[in-house]
Amino acid sequence: MKRVLYTFLSLLSLTSFAQDFDKNLTAARTSYGSGALGDARFSMEQMLRDLDMAIGGEILKVLPPAVGSLKANDKEDNVSGGGGTGLFVRRTYGAEPKSASIEIINNSPMITSINAILTMPLIGGMMRDENQKQIKVQGYKSLLNRNVNSDTGKTGYELQIPLNNTLITLKIDDTNEAEITQTANALPLSKISTMAQ
Repeated sequence: MKRVLYTFLSLLSLTSFAQDFDKNLTAARTSYGSGALGDARFSMEQMLRDLDMAIGGEILKVLPPAVGSLKANDKEDNVSGGGGTGLFVRRTYGAEPKSASIEIINNSPMITSINAILTMPLIGGMMRDENQKQIKVQGYKSLLNRNVNSDTGKTGYELQIPLNNTLITLKIDDTNEAEITQTANALPLSKISTMAQ
C-alpha cells in the first residue's frame, strides 16, 4: 500500500512540476516576444529553479537510508535551487552527539579552492595542515579534514569530493577515518554527479 501511495504522490508531484514548467516556459516566450526581457528572464529563472528542485528530489532518492547505524532524518531533507546559483541538497542522519550529513552543491564557490589544493602540489604543500589530507574515493581525489571537538574531545571528519562542477561534502561526528571512507565509497558518486550537472 505504501508503495502505491508513494508512486501516486510522485506522479502527482511530477504532473505539478510539468504544469509549473510549462506555465513558466509559456510566460518566458510571451515576455520575450513582447520585448519584456526582464520578465522573460524571471520566468526562465523560475524554470531553472523548478528543474533544480526536481533534480534534488531525484538525488535524495539515491542517497543511502542510513550512514552506518545512523538513520536518515527524511523530514529534515533540504533541497533548493536558485536557477543561476545552482542546486543545493542536504540530508542529515542521526542526532547529537553522533550525527552525519551529506551535502551536494552544484556550482559551489569552493570547487576552485579545493581543486587547487588537490591538483597543484605547490599550493597543497604551502597549505599543509596536520588535520587535512588528500585521499581517493572511488577514483576521485578528495580532501579529508579531521576536526577535534575541544569540549568533548571526540573526533569528527569532513570529506569534500569535487566532481566536475559539483561538490559533495560528507560529515560524520564522533567517527574515524575508516568509517567516513567506507561511507563515502558506498555513495553513488558518479550517478549523483551526472544528475547534478
